[in-house]
Amino acid sequence: MMLRRREALRLAALGGTAGLLAPWASPAAAQGNFPDRPIRLLVPNAAGGVADLTARAVGQGLSERLKQPVVVENRPGAGGIVAGQALTSSPADGYTLMVATNAHAISKSLFRSLPFDPIKDFVPVGLMGTFSIALLVSPKSPIRSVQELVQKLKSDPSGTNIGTISVGSTQNLAAELFKTAAGVEAVTVPFNGTPTLLTALLRGDVTVAFEIVAPLMGQIRDGSLRAIAVTSTEQAANLPDVPTLREAGLKDFEVTSWNALVAPAKTPEPVIARLNTELNAVLADANIRKQLLDAGVEAHGGTPESLGQRLSAEAEKWAGVIEKAGIEKQ
Repeated sequence: MMLRRREALRLAALGGTAGLLAPWASPAAAQGNFPDRPIRLLVPNAAGGVADLTARAVGQGLSERLKQPVVVENRPGAGGIVAGQALTSSPADGYTLMVATNAHAISKSLFRSLPFDPIKDFVPVGLMGTFSIALLVSPKSPIRSVQELVQKLKSDPSGTNIGTISVGSTQNLAAELFKTAAGVEAVTVPFNGTPTLLTALLRGDVTVAFEIVAPLMGQIRDGSLRAIAVTSTEQAANLPDVPTLREAGLKDFEVTSWNALVAPAKTPEPVIARLNTELNAVLADANIRKQLLDAGVEAHGGTPESLGQRLSAEAEKWAGVIEKAGIEKQ
């Protein structure tokens, strides 16, 4: 009995309490038994994408450290709403987690109504990784720099347009933010997926395109596409010769795609603390870091608090971009 109490006090301390368990803490958490059964990890995207690859790499690492299976379950659809609804309808006990993405920060301002609040109904566990968006041109394009693109947009806006995937995606909003930051006008043309976007770019239907780097690395490396900038604050690890938009003169410009781990609100703090500790340990593993980087993801951990701040800050940021761009709520 004394050992159980000591373990409970240790877990409570990890959760930031003064040695006292929250009144809503589960018996399993109080006894230090978490986890004692498999954990379900919801992914709001189809198999094979960046979020899915991240979830499977991290999930395997967590499974090894927690000594319980972490079962990845793909729940794509409606910009993350399907997975989010599945998460918020699950017990707040740490046995159902979800990969949160930029889409969840955007969704609060993009949709007229949601079956959950992506800020209040999720509790952050920790950031898993970030990945870059590139500003791309056809290899036949005369545009070789951001400065040349901005000059062209200012001299001939009617003959220049920007391609992205669907309205309200991070790539689409990055294009809108770019126009504001550069002080230029251009038509943003949304496509229903990356293949149609790239086809339009290569045949000259759009002048430039914003798209995630990870699935396009092969085409960038073999010269089928030319990346003239990335949208993150630092150069992408897998594109060391490509400048950031900040370096190209767009002061304070920053758009970084990311994947994170969240749980239902009211999940016990000791459980969140345990998950965060193990998540950071997984992300520090050299093999996991390489596996993620091969998928185009730069591993980043952190505290639940820093992830919560990111979610809130990005929800506010994208609300302003959506309003300025005049994007109608879906």
